[in-house]
Amino acid sequence: MKIHAQTSSYTSPWTAAQRVKMVLWEYCWLIFCSWTPKPANRWRVGWLRLFGATMHGQPFVHQRARIQIPWNLTMHDRAALGDRTNAYTLGPIEIGEHATVAQEVYLCTGTHAFDQPALNLITAPIHIGAHAFIGARAFVMLGVTVGEHAVVGACSVVTKNVAPYATVKGNPAK
Repeated sequence: MKIHAQTSSYTSPWTAAQRVKMVLWEYCWLIFCSWTPKPANRWRVGWLRLFGATMHGQPFVHQRARIQIPWNLTMHDRAALGDRTNAYTLGPIEIGEHATVAQEVYLCTGTHAFDQPALNLITAPIHIGAHAFIGARAFVMLGVTVGEHAVVGACSVVTKNVAPYATVKGNPAK
């Protein structure tokens, strides 16, 4: 877990150069990727690589997936980010090989330190193990590891680690 330095709740934890790169990324994804058909996956993965994402093998990223900061994303061979998935990569997200993140899943790596006047940004990584499945509209909180071959049910809220081969569902996921 990382607490970012901020002097007030109105200051950004990101440098000016990082903010410019984030804006450039948003426009590049919008212009060059968001309209592409599914078979243009290599094109989208290429743009992610260009902006610093670590892509191993042949991962799949849906054209309507949203990746906040691509240089914090790592995907392994045949990992998939589904339609309208939101990878809120304020911190690192790693998706293992053959893992599926279904449509409209929210992977959230950031929150705020509500006990501090500046409401400092807090980030922690999310790790999704190989062959795991995250069901539609699930919400995965920062610092969570979903083990290999685990299944997270649709619309679940995952606040704690999920053991390998486990199946969890509900709010909070159990």
